[in-house]
Amino acid sequence: MTQGLLNGIFIGLTFAVYIVIAFRSRAGSTKEYYTAGGGVSPLANGMATAADWMSAATFISMAGVVAISGYDASRFLMGWTGGFVLLTVLMVPYLRKFNKATVPDFVGDRYYSRVARGVAVICAIFICMTYIMGQMRGVGVVFSQLFGIGIPAGVLIGATIVFFYAGLGGMKGITYTQVAQYCVMAFAYTIPAIYIAMAMTGNVIPQLGLIGNYTVGSESIPFLEKLNNINTELGFQEYTSGKMSTINMFCITAALMCGTAGLPHVIVRFFTVKNVKSVRKSACWTLGFIAVIYLTAPTIGAFARVNLIEKLHNTSYAEAPDWFKSFENTGQMAWVDKNGDGAIQYFGAGKSDAGTNAVFQGKGPTYPTYDAQENQRIGPQGQRLLANKADTSNPNELYFGNDIMVMANPYMAGLPMWVIALLMAGCIAAALSTAAGLLLVLSTSISHDLMKKIINPNLSDKEEVKYARMASFAALVVAVYFGINPPSAFIAKTVAFAFGLAASSFFPTLLMGIFSKRMNREGGIAGMIGGIVFTSGYIVYFQFLGGTADQYLFGITPEGIGFIGMLINFAVAFAVSSFTPPPPQYVQEMVESIHIPNGAGETK
Repeated sequence: MTQGLLNGIFIGLTFAVYIVIAFRSRAGSTKEYYTAGGGVSPLANGMATAADWMSAATFISMAGVVAISGYDASRFLMGWTGGFVLLTVLMVPYLRKFNKATVPDFVGDRYYSRVARGVAVICAIFICMTYIMGQMRGVGVVFSQLFGIGIPAGVLIGATIVFFYAGLGGMKGITYTQVAQYCVMAFAYTIPAIYIAMAMTGNVIPQLGLIGNYTVGSESIPFLEKLNNINTELGFQEYTSGKMSTINMFCITAALMCGTAGLPHVIVRFFTVKNVKSVRKSACWTLGFIAVIYLTAPTIGAFARVNLIEKLHNTSYAEAPDWFKSFENTGQMAWVDKNGDGAIQYFGAGKSDAGTNAVFQGKGPTYPTYDAQENQRIGPQGQRLLANKADTSNPNELYFGNDIMVMANPYMAGLPMWVIALLMAGCIAAALSTAAGLLLVLSTSISHDLMKKIINPNLSDKEEVKYARMASFAALVVAVYFGINPPSAFIAKTVAFAFGLAASSFFPTLLMGIFSKRMNREGGIAGMIGGIVFTSGYIVYFQFLGGTADQYLFGITPEGIGFIGMLINFAVAFAVSSFTPPPPQYVQEMVESIHIPNGAGETK
């Protein structure tokens, strides 16, 4: 049996399970469509939330950035995991007690304003659309590698599947589909890591292998020392040291953390359980399930880094492994023979004594994209691979997308075909689970908060669900376009923009709405607008309008600017509220009531 056939069987079986679950759990009312009827068990919701949370950025991209960036990649691990704790402690118990179906619903009622609700809907659309771009891109990357098709075709296939079970089942269908998807992801992520840890370190537990010894052949050396040595020998920085500036590292981590606590598609998951007590139990389960993946990601990244260098550096292209050439054929990897020696050289820019004054010889493979006018090949991440022109700056001959490291790792390690097939199914599950959750938030924000609460309050339940499904289709069309033409070819970077938007808009607004009785509608609206306009404007300028790195504010990249946008939101909101009338008494009483546990003050 070929690897392609086995991949198809595994993915086909998982798709069949997802679709059957969605069909059997399809929503029959708005309550089931929005909150799965409010009766999901904490255990099931914990699995579903973990699946919703662990998107393509986590499953496919995070280990890739760990493999390439080393210590600097810890910003994703610290930001995303810390943010979930923030969400659990500061947000969801209070929002669940408020008992609303969506985040804009809470904003509209707490800030007693249709304008506030409308601004919240716009913020939700911005956040979810940015986030879903990364998921669609992830689906395209995986399908491209699986079936040898282009990324655009892969994006279209994924979008069709997501629309079927998200649009049909609503939150009820998505919840139980995500339970199945979490199971696929957990096994798909940990089993390859266990295999590779045993082969490279002799440890069955990957985390122990990371801090243990590298034991391949007769060599026995601390694994991290081995990793640092092979990096520095080739001109790269030590794997365990960072090169990102402290302020940028802090801002990105803080933006990811606060953005997590403001993500509408994660918050809404906690509206599906029965009560606040179930919310807390569900959050504990979720953290446990997330830990399975997040504690494994650094090991996968480190193992992949060693495998990549050991398997490819100084290898003759004629003798390169078949898996490398298959990744070349789909545009995920590329090689250009700069010095004409026929070998694949993987050097960092710091290796100044290698490849100097090298010239591209054009002896490499034919790449999928080519700019004939400028006589340039375009690499997997948009690198301009100059043909027949001198290159004295970087001796590196190997190009690849960070997002394929997780998929390439089991090939590099020579794992069994069924393990590779399981991993591919997990990659698809990760992207589809989050895409479905985001699509639901987009559709409910438009149908419930925009159509029902602002435009036409007389909508029936049936009409509301119909508008939700229409909104799902429209949102997917836009998501497909940006999945094919993303603001960044790097999935985790695209997703980080969504976290910045959430940090600058929803996080301060929700936090002030929960804990400040003085915060009024004028302050809430002004803060949201100020935060998201600043953050989105910064991202658009540097990603689309030609802004350069030397123009960064305090050296902060677009991924971290959401933290500054958050501070702007807080400052504007408190300033405006201090010069405008306080909220009505009933709103202040409502804010106070959500802090009081159910049953407090009752006598037996």
